[in-house]
Amino acid sequence: MSQLKVYNSLTRQKEIFESITPGHVGMYVCGPTVSGESHLGHARPYITFDVLYRYLTHLGYKVRYVRNITDAGHFEEEGREAEDKISTKAILEKLEPMELVQKYTNLFHWAMDQFNTVKPSIEPTATGHIVEQIGMIQQIIAAGYAYEVNGSVYFDVKKYAASHDYGKLSGRVIDDLLETTRELDGQEEKRDRADFALWKNAAPEHIMRWQSPWGVGFPGWHIECSAMATKYLGAQFDIHGGGMDLQFPHHESEIAQSTICNHTAPVRYWMHNNMITINGKKMGKSYNNVIKLTELFSGNHPILEKAYHPMTVRFFILQTQYRSTLDFGNEALQAAEKGLKRLLEAHEWLQKYDVGNTKYEAKDAALEASSLKLIAEFEEFMNDDLNTAKALASMFELVPVINGLKDKHIAADALSSETIVLMQKQMKLYIEDIFGLKTISAEDSGRFDSVMQILIELRKDAKSKKDFVTSDKIRNQLAELGIQLKDEKDGGMSYSI
Repeated sequence: MSQLKVYNSLTRQKEIFESITPGHVGMYVCGPTVSGESHLGHARPYITFDVLYRYLTHLGYKVRYVRNITDAGHFEEEGREAEDKISTKAILEKLEPMELVQKYTNLFHWAMDQFNTVKPSIEPTATGHIVEQIGMIQQIIAAGYAYEVNGSVYFDVKKYAASHDYGKLSGRVIDDLLETTRELDGQEEKRDRADFALWKNAAPEHIMRWQSPWGVGFPGWHIECSAMATKYLGAQFDIHGGGMDLQFPHHESEIAQSTICNHTAPVRYWMHNNMITINGKKMGKSYNNVIKLTELFSGNHPILEKAYHPMTVRFFILQTQYRSTLDFGNEALQAAEKGLKRLLEAHEWLQKYDVGNTKYEAKDAALEASSLKLIAEFEEFMNDDLNTAKALASMFELVPVINGLKDKHIAADALSSETIVLMQKQMKLYIEDIFGLKTISAEDSGRFDSVMQILIELRKDAKSKKDFVTSDKIRNQLAELGIQLKDEKDGGMSYSI
């Protein structure tokens, strides 16, 4: 049996995975900033690390999976005037900040449920760990690697880099950082442009603010993850995951902060998923191609030709190895939709296939050998840096064999009964337990459709009474859940997910 190998972003090579404590794994994944709704780009890391969590559990590890909620102090980009995105959005939406946080946290959890992700072991929030963050900042100041100016505290990157390998994770050189950091508001307080904020002084109008030894303020973005990871996983833990866009400055800063406080490198294996592009372009507001998850599930976006089921999106993401760029488009998603249907139909038939008490001895030796090889490849490819794409390709090569048995084009005794039982077991294990793919049962679909028809009738009734407040409320709340109501020309109403 091969051992699990993962690509370590820090060393830029695949390494055999060995946990610090035998049988146990500590894993931290950067969670969402809940100042707005999650989009397609957010789906990839949470699905990727969900599969890793499931696979490590399958391998027999007891995994403590920590995924935080950023509900305070997230800078839009390092180096600009400090901005708490939660406060800014709360003012725009006319909501109390924690009301806004709860709204988008609930929506994030709902989307993760649609994707069938397993809940993390611990889901700490930044606002729930202000004390730990202040404590860590005090340690960094005491060690001589941070300084206070006008109620704000900054990490001294140049001093740290003189004795530590700053930039190793992201491949950035400290001199280049100092040269290329842009002149932006708030820079005049810093000793060097590459320094980053640990704590920011809050202006009187700033809504989210806490008392600290340096005055009233709020934490920087990077310190929250160092504080929560240290609290729940210790000074050093096994895996830290996230998107490649977080390597710099976020993860580079985490390493620096945690190293000073804990006197050791915080993480053994850094794992980063690559980006999602849309029709070859990076996703971004300037391209008008940011697709929120509710829009994806409802089809309510100009780029989308139709609504896509969460399982189609999950399968689509797993069809590409997590470190490769994934290009999103209607054609690719519709191909994934057909592929998933084909795979699940074969899988469902196979699970019901009863070999009975008859012991077949495999009349077709070549087919037996190739089938066993394909089954073994599930584990082989997953152990090769979580290559879900190749593991799925092996499954698809088994689909014609399963369909052949189903249609009786392949004789029942072509494969040994042991091989068929093994195929049933491994397909179930990988498709359902590790890849987290599932179908909506006919019973669930029927019940859901009945509920939708009730809501449609309520909306029709409201419209006929010119009660547009209730009518719009039903439509808008369903849209928030990713269900799009459509008024038909004949006066009828339909829905899509």
